[in-house]
Amino acid sequence: MAKLEITLKKSISGQKKNIQESAKSLGLKKIGQKTVREDTPIVIGQIRTIRHLVEVEEAK
Repeated sequence: MAKLEITLKKSISGQKKNIQESAKSLGLKKIGQKTVREDTPIVIGQIRTIRHLVEVEEAK
């Protein structure tokens, strides 16, 4: 299965609670922090929730 590299580009402070929780569940707390996750429907849903705050690339 493919892996995705997710980078937090904007702050989660001041965002709605569900957006903050989605970012934290992906392991993103600070701007510039990166995490690698499997490409699953659950992860895709979380990314869609915070798509305006993150940058997503396919991991190498």
